[in-house]
Amino acid sequence: QVQLVESGGGLVQAGGSLRLSCEASGSIFSINSMSWYRQAPGKQRELVAFITSGGYSNYLDSVKGRYTISMDNAKNTVNLQMNSLKPEDTAVYYCKADVSTQARSSMRRSDYWGQGTQVTVSS
Repeated sequence: QVQLVESGGGLVQAGGSLRLSCEASGSIFSINSMSWYRQAPGKQRELVAFITSGGYSNYLDSVKGRYTISMDNAKNTVNLQMNSLKPEDTAVYYCKADVSTQARSSMRRSDYWGQGTQVTVSS
């Protein structure tokens, strides 16, 4: 089993910064990619940022230039640095990991989710 634990959410004024972290633990053979999603009240969950173990990253258009995703392969951790925050960034942020696990002689690839962390940006 694989667990993801997020940290770093909170309340910040518009224009401020927050740094989210997510650590994966458990029976991990390798992590293929890690992502951050967010879900605001009444809205669908959306992909905010994505990074592969090889370092390729991509961002939601509305956060480009303000958010930076980084991954520490050795620590199975992904971080999301969020700068110049806006009220519309307010949401619950979720971490997701695409993980390969090994059971006996077979490999299995699955997505795992964190519990979410609240980010609130006041105007």
